[in-house]
Amino acid sequence: MRRILLLSVLLMSGLFVNAQKKYKIRTVAFYNLENLFDTINDTSKNDEASPMMELRTNKSKVYWDKIDKLGEVISQLGKEKAKTGPAILGVSEIENKQVLEDLVNSERLKKMRYGIIHFDSPDKRGIDVALLYQQRYFKPVHYEAVNPNIFSNNRKVYTRDILRVSGYLDDELIHVIVNHWPSRRGGEAKSSPLREKAAFKVSQIIDKIREEDKNAKVMIMGDFNDDPMNKSFKEVLKTKAEKKDVNKGDIYNPYEKMFEKGLNTTAYRDNLSLFDQILFTSPLLNKESKKNFSSYKMFKSGIFNKRFMVQNKGRYKGYPFRSFSNGQYTGGYSDHFPVYIYLIKEKR
Repeated sequence: MRRILLLSVLLMSGLFVNAQKKYKIRTVAFYNLENLFDTINDTSKNDEASPMMELRTNKSKVYWDKIDKLGEVISQLGKEKAKTGPAILGVSEIENKQVLEDLVNSERLKKMRYGIIHFDSPDKRGIDVALLYQQRYFKPVHYEAVNPNIFSNNRKVYTRDILRVSGYLDDELIHVIVNHWPSRRGGEAKSSPLREKAAFKVSQIIDKIREEDKNAKVMIMGDFNDDPMNKSFKEVLKTKAEKKDVNKGDIYNPYEKMFEKGLNTTAYRDNLSLFDQILFTSPLLNKESKKNFSSYKMFKSGIFNKRFMVQNKGRYKGYPFRSFSNGQYTGGYSDHFPVYIYLIKEKR
């Protein structure tokens, strides 16, 4: 009798173990690095106006401290679930490729072996967007800088390029579009058409991707300088906030719900904004069944705002703990919180 009971327990245990599915978890993130400029004057761009160049002393010390601080954040991004930093990380407000080389080779990040995709953009301030990726997880097969060709009053607006990257996340084709849309200089209403034009260019990039890949998994990330409810999202990209409303060809924006709850990624003059977002096309959304993860699907979206990244006193208490303020280095991280999504897939 004891043998029969023991055998039954072992059989049941075996079935239970077989029923436990294991998943690959990959983090995809975006981070505005707040004026990550080097200490060398580049005469081909207006880098003199950057906070780094405006410092009168200790530029080198400040630069390497900022590199270390950013590495601290990136190394923790997604680590809770994925046990490592982001597999794919879009970044903005960087001066050139060299600052990214210094970042990925810093003490906290060098073991992750990040690759870099970067193009110099026509932005007047000399700031660019780029993509970092862990080479063991992501293999790029195509990348290009797309000029948004924005005009205002018949004059070309020299803003950041839009970066398009396609590649294999493990064995699955993923497309990433990295953005840093025109600022709100001159006011939200006056500058809104510029961001709507950038959004239209993104829609054209998505259409082009879909010509080659009908069910393309596309992630659109960036510092958009617009909140999820603005026209650029709701009227141009036609983003959806509810999973049940997302149909084939639609774009889902999980950050719209967060915005409605009062969450933010940046703040300026007592206004909280959720400018940093990651949106994605319907094939990355699991609507039918929460258990269907045979291919990569979104599991969770979030804002990475750990306590050490938040200003804890003074007038700006609760704001992101920024690096620069009033021409001085504060010892902070960035004036934006990074955003992330977890993609998960069943192991076979």
